[in-house]
Amino acid sequence: MFSHVTFGTNDLTRAAAFYDPLMARLGFRRIESDPAHGLIGYGTGPEETPQFYLMKPFDGQAATVGNGAMAAFEARDRATVDEFHRIAMEGGGSCEGPPGLRPHYHPDYYGTYVRDADGNKLCCVCHRPA
Repeated sequence: MFSHVTFGTNDLTRAAAFYDPLMARLGFRRIESDPAHGLIGYGTGPEETPQFYLMKPFDGQAATVGNGAMAAFEARDRATVDEFHRIAMEGGGSCEGPPGLRPHYHPDYYGTYVRDADGNKLCCVCHRPA
């Protein structure tokens, strides 16, 4: 469904330090790194989709968060959700909801919510039973 998702950042170095271990835990690697053009990208390969990018805004203004905007990454198991949260917290992220079941979505929805240093909201979720 998606080709790519992009979040704005004001500091590519800081963003890379935060996202490199998170994306690695989900099985993605950095597929593009172009500081001159203000972007880094993650995926399973340069020709594979979906991809996730962090970019300095094209208009040269400061990156800001979207109210209600969030990217949700699917985890293969609940341990990955737990690790995603731990890595995000160790990397300077803030907690928007610790790992746990969210049965109001569905009985097996196990997720966590975090924000990066730019304020972008991320979710990591496993939809499978324990």
